[in-house]
Amino acid sequence: MEKRQSELCLEVLRRFNKAGILKDFILIGSWCVYFYKDYFSNVPYIDQATIKTRDIDFLINNPLSIREEVNVPLLLKDLGFVTTFKGTRGYLKLDHPDLLLEFLVPEKGRGTDKPVHLPKLGMNAVALRFLSFLSSNTIKVKIEDFHVTLPHPANFALHKLIIFQRRLKEDKAVKDRNIAIEILKSLTNKGESLLIRQVFNSIPQKWQKRVIKGLNKSEDKDILFILESAK
Repeated sequence: MEKRQSELCLEVLRRFNKAGILKDFILIGSWCVYFYKDYFSNVPYIDQATIKTRDIDFLINNPLSIREEVNVPLLLKDLGFVTTFKGTRGYLKLDHPDLLLEFLVPEKGRGTDKPVHLPKLGMNAVALRFLSFLSSNTIKVKIEDFHVTLPHPANFALHKLIIFQRRLKEDKAVKDRNIAIEILKSLTNKGESLLIRQVFNSIPQKWQKRVIKGLNKSEDKDILFILESAK
């Protein structure tokens, strides 16, 4: 991860923490891989230099729980973030040459193809499927003098194996699959194979089939053996 990019990410987190809204967010997406490094400090882990992405995704599991009123675009404006919109529905993003911030909420019921307004934050969010799985089991990592909430690595990796097959670009799909496998391997080296099986058993069979299908596309069968032994 380039130093300039990681420092900008840290500054965003510092400002969210100081404004009192970081506690309402779960950091998801590929930046989790960067922040998991301390969790895996005693076992082999992914080379951080190989993880490069502009996208930072923040999951807001319960928008109604937000108490602070903070205009997020204004809060980050002096850092060079500008408001942009994606698609015809008006999905709002905060764009910077080094980072792209987006806010997400779990899709509920029949779902919606419209932005979910977050008036207290001056933003809107995208509703997506499968996100409740990330918020159902989380960890906190200490960064400087504050903590950031992340999905547990087992949930993060299995979630990657569920959704990577929806990627339109093959190279990005393969990258997501391989990252998921490497994280699961680090968990087994950390002695958490049982936890992987427990998390796998907790998801619907339809999702389990997606995970197995994804792993079958890889030549690495170690994780596949662990999951199939869970049945």
